[in-house]
Amino acid sequence: MPKEVFNREYQFLARDMLLTFEEIARLTRIFAGHGVEKVRITGGEPLMRRGLPDLVGQLTRIESIRDLTLTTNGSLLARDAAGLAAAGLDRVTVSLDSLDDEIFMAMNDVGFPASRVLEGIDAAAAAGLAPVKVNMVVKRGVNSESVVGMADHFRGSGHILRFIEYMDVGHTNGWRLDDVVPAREIIETIGSKWPLDPVDPSYRGEVADRYRYRDGAGEIGVISSVTSPFCGDCTRARLSAEGKLYTCLFATAGTDLRDPLRAGASDDELDAIVAGVWTKRADRYSEIRSEATIALPKVEMSYIGG
Repeated sequence: MPKEVFNREYQFLARDMLLTFEEIARLTRIFAGHGVEKVRITGGEPLMRRGLPDLVGQLTRIESIRDLTLTTNGSLLARDAAGLAAAGLDRVTVSLDSLDDEIFMAMNDVGFPASRVLEGIDAAAAAGLAPVKVNMVVKRGVNSESVVGMADHFRGSGHILRFIEYMDVGHTNGWRLDDVVPAREIIETIGSKWPLDPVDPSYRGEVADRYRYRDGAGEIGVISSVTSPFCGDCTRARLSAEGKLYTCLFATAGTDLRDPLRAGASDDELDAIVAGVWTKRADRYSEIRSEATIALPKVEMSYIGG
């Protein structure tokens, strides 16, 4: 969230505009009725939401949800990992774009060092939130030289490092195609030092292509939304903090669920809204990316999550 945009003058949403934990849990049950089994709490930074373990506890009580995870920048993870695990969280994904503090802070515009994120990863593992997935967005000329060092650090750790092609989510990150390091290049770079073998997907719609170190030191993944889109296998929906349903990370608009929920809509009525959106979805942004689509007024990553 660039400080020149999201500064002290920026008007964030009032608290009563956000979904309560009970409303989030109710809508999650609606989605579960359509077959959703995996839920990820993301952000923004979800650990800034007070009482988050209460939400985790409510979501774990939804019988058909079998995988509850959270994505975080790791800044507060050392503090919160044990409480989240006790509440029933299964795993965490942590964003870390470099081990070099100067590069890390330049990429993320944050005021804390990479060591703080590493402490959070250790705390998550100690709390049983494992394996921890570590996401590294790779931007050419900024942190692309950190790829091998990151791979070296996490080899043999039991954690899963995933490299993500730099994407044009929203409009505040100054995206250019020239800044994208293709997943193929990342795999070739790492594989030239530590040979890799491809691994079959764990499930249909898995966004990361997986590779295992031939020497048994674990695995890595690459997410190639730019150079090798996977729109056709997408099974994800996103619910924003104030109750809008989005069917694509690159969406230009969402469907409001908060207003009908607060107006007294029944579960059946909410179910019909969700079904109507999902059955009509035709998202193909990553497949048709062009100069025209890049300029569309897309939702920011800090708003819609990963």
